[in-house]
Amino acid sequence: MATKQRVRRRDLAPRGPHGGMQLVLTEDVTHLGKQGDVVEVKAGYARNYLLPRGLATVPTPHNLRLLERFKIRVRQAREARVADLKALAEQLQKMAGITIEANANEEGHLYGSVGAPEISKGLKAKGLLIEPDMVHLEGAIKETGLYAVKLQLATDLDGETKIEAEVKVAVIKAQEKK
Repeated sequence: MATKQRVRRRDLAPRGPHGGMQLVLTEDVTHLGKQGDVVEVKAGYARNYLLPRGLATVPTPHNLRLLERFKIRVRQAREARVADLKALAEQLQKMAGITIEANANEEGHLYGSVGAPEISKGLKAKGLLIEPDMVHLEGAIKETGLYAVKLQLATDLDGETKIEAEVKVAVIKAQEKK
């Protein structure tokens, strides 16, 4: 009678030179590596965090083939996103600017301030999909006037340089309603 050998789940992943589990990352993991990297981690980190969340997988030949196909699709999607962001940057450069109305006193000091969310909302009203985290201000705008605001559309996309644009923002005193 042939005996079946029990294979423990832990023994499925190959061991690295330092005794940890070797895994292939299916997503970018901060402080660990980029998608597609073969990394060595402690067994508990692999079992309790990376594998259950789908951030990594065991490096079998089948999984490596699937990962290569997935990487090609991700690279194409990133290239398309970079092209879209460059077109958006050109659109922003051609645009005259936006005007934001805010409550202010006679000297031009605002009651409150104009920040990234208000600028993002003003750009979205013109049909430009700019998120508040893309707007980089030195500090909140607290007076009426014309300001040049930097927009950082993308950072470090596969070694690409940053995609930045600048937009003119005119902050004016809101008209009193009668």
